[in-house]
Amino acid sequence: MGDQRGKETIGRRQLLGLGAAGIVAAGLNAVSRTARAAQGAPTALSPAQALARLKAGNKSYVSHPQLCSVNLAEQRSAVAAHQAPWATIISCADSRVPPELIFGGHGVGELFVARNAGNLVDTATLGTVEYGAAVLGSPLIVVLAHTACGAVQAACDIVTRNATYPGAIGAMIEPIVPAALAVKSDPGDFANNAARASAKRTAARLTAASNLIAGLAGAGKLQIVAAIYDLKTGEVTYLD
Repeated sequence: MGDQRGKETIGRRQLLGLGAAGIVAAGLNAVSRTARAAQGAPTALSPAQALARLKAGNKSYVSHPQLCSVNLAEQRSAVAAHQAPWATIISCADSRVPPELIFGGHGVGELFVARNAGNLVDTATLGTVEYGAAVLGSPLIVVLAHTACGAVQAACDIVTRNATYPGAIGAMIEPIVPAALAVKSDPGDFANNAARASAKRTAARLTAASNLIAGLAGAGKLQIVAAIYDLKTGEVTYLD
């Protein structure tokens, strides 16, 4: 038992000692080869092409929503054996913000989506987007905030009214509070400003928190952007 724990500890230390490039080259390649052998080839789209497709899809959703339809039976059959999503979306769990619809009515097998209140990145979400980028080959990650977000409003209420929340809700929205504090004095809608700031902070955190993601982004294989969806207009605006 003691011997095994020692081996596990050494393994972890050796892993942590690898640089971003080393992790991508040594560990990721083996995982990717195994996964893709079973699942098929990743998308051929570049990060820029994936982003252009999302932008075009949202434009269609806003201007001609009746055209945003897909043949789900045909798609289901096509992707049953493998998946090759061309974009990863970290989205709020809000029922009014379904990524597959607002980006143009995409069906199954196209978008790799992680959803939680406030479009945040915890351990599970980070692992999810690492898998999407490193194993499935998704070339784009979009951190998608939205207007009138309840989780962001709750964080703003903590800042302005010292509000408290029951259960795990308070701990869940805690990462949004620094963004709310940063824009507290800015002109405009406080909650929407905080939603934008939080999405940008979350996008920046991905490369800081993950050597895998940082390595892929540094190699030009992955692009990370922050955006906000307007509940009233249906438009997605990308943030600098």
